[in-house]
Amino acid sequence: MGNRKTEHIKRVLTHIKPYKHLLISSLFMALIAVALQLYIPVLVGQAVDKMVGPNNVNLEAIAKIMLAIAVATVGSSLAQWCMGELNNRLTFRVVRDVREEAFRHIQNLPLSYLDAHPYGETVSCVIADVDQFADGLLLGFTQFFTGIITILGTLFFMFRLSWTITLVVVFITPVSLLVANFIAKRTYSMFRLQAETRARQTAIIDETIGEMKVVQAFGHEEKSQADFEKVNEELRKCSLRAIFFSSLTNPCTRFVNSLVYAAAGLTGALACIHSGSLTIGGLTSFLSYANQYTKPFNEISGVVTELQNALACAGRVFDLIDSPVQTPDSLDTGKAHQQNGRVDLENVAFCYSPDKPLIRNFSLHVSPGQRIAIVGQTGCGKTTLINLLMRFYDVDSGQILVDGIPTEEMTRNVLRSGFGMVLQDTWLKAGTIRENIAIGKPDATEEEIVAAATAAYAHGFIRRLPNGYDTVIGEAGGSLSQGQKQLLCIARVMLCLPPILILDEATSSIDTRTEQKIQKAFSSMMEGRTSFIVAHRLSTIQEADVILVMKDGQIIEQGNHENLLEKNGFYRKLYESQFAK
Repeated sequence: MGNRKTEHIKRVLTHIKPYKHLLISSLFMALIAVALQLYIPVLVGQAVDKMVGPNNVNLEAIAKIMLAIAVATVGSSLAQWCMGELNNRLTFRVVRDVREEAFRHIQNLPLSYLDAHPYGETVSCVIADVDQFADGLLLGFTQFFTGIITILGTLFFMFRLSWTITLVVVFITPVSLLVANFIAKRTYSMFRLQAETRARQTAIIDETIGEMKVVQAFGHEEKSQADFEKVNEELRKCSLRAIFFSSLTNPCTRFVNSLVYAAAGLTGALACIHSGSLTIGGLTSFLSYANQYTKPFNEISGVVTELQNALACAGRVFDLIDSPVQTPDSLDTGKAHQQNGRVDLENVAFCYSPDKPLIRNFSLHVSPGQRIAIVGQTGCGKTTLINLLMRFYDVDSGQILVDGIPTEEMTRNVLRSGFGMVLQDTWLKAGTIRENIAIGKPDATEEEIVAAATAAYAHGFIRRLPNGYDTVIGEAGGSLSQGQKQLLCIARVMLCLPPILILDEATSSIDTRTEQKIQKAFSSMMEGRTSFIVAHRLSTIQEADVILVMKDGQIIEQGNHENLLEKNGFYRKLYESQFAK
């Protein structure tokens, strides 16, 4: 645990390094603020000595001292304001960099990682955990530096006033540090558990809100509520435990600090009475320094507690950033080339889990312009094959070639620029209709966008929207129907028209009449282009050049629609199950 904390602290310092000029400036301002603040007790002590004894009050000297106190107070306040501004800039620049690094890393993570981790947990890591990290970091910069400088400064002034009494104060101080360290070591693991439980809670909220229709349709509200209450109770318990133990730090250190103050007052009073080595004003200054000396220990103990929480949250973010990324693109090849659409799969093997093999020794050769339909029962590997073609997953063995070039020798951007995908699960970003259609071709003209929407039979409903193509839709398509969202995704591909098309249940959310029109549009779009069509409704793939029938990751039948019916095999059974008279 200690090694992990040390690593996390080093990582945080690495992120601070680019802004060391802000850090140095903040330290300088802290030094000025503390120096002026510590000079005030000296002035107060001098003022007290100017009024000790009968007929011994020097009002003129006291007035000058009061003016000096006012100037020192204003100067210290300005320096503290500047320090706070510098700390804010430093903290939130570091936080910005950490979030950007985390988000950039997420986009390079393999789909296997995202499939294995709840989205809400990842979102919580990037948002909530980084916020907690920012709070701890800001508190650390604001109070930690000033606390250390205050301790060193008060020790200096106390030694000047009385080194013997200062030694009494110093000998008692380590007790406060030992108490704070004892509690801090035990709160780190508690705060990490709190962060992990909070992430689980966020995941439950995210999936429940995102699929509220399904929850309500199946009467799952009570079960969802029970799951949430269970995690919420766990969060309450671990949060209460972490906060309870961390809150012990301040009262414990305050008790020790009170002992320090009492010891300083007693020994100082004895010095004034018996030895005369300390004046009344000097004792006043010393007690003020003793109070200021102990105060940073309370603040630092609170900072240490917050830093435990911040480091625990930072650790989760760094764990995300350290997660293995997808196989890097080749540096030697991958230059853009004119793709003609030939695709070859040679002895491809792939499985999601080592103990559950899916695709074994799979070979397929697709000529340019062919329409390849892929059918089969759920879980047979149809969508997996598409994921391998797009390099969302890498093959375990064998290779996939596009135009004779192995895909692992092409950059993913170059490979995917030659594919156009329309999936069953639509994805639209928050923005205008125009922006969503032009995702794959941001420089498209208005005429091109309208032509693509018209070809996808989306122009009609877009025109009826309040602002037409400038209508802003929310995340995941907002209030658009599933069919309308799918038409926009089809228009997106119509705009780019790459050499290879992938249609994975592309018309599953469209009514039959519109589907017939879309099929005509697809026929025109697929002319001269290699196409992979994944479908459960066999009526949509009867015109395909080759139909691949898959079962358990293997091609068990291959041919066109008529040939497969004549074979009286698995395809015929699938066909008759849908069209039996």
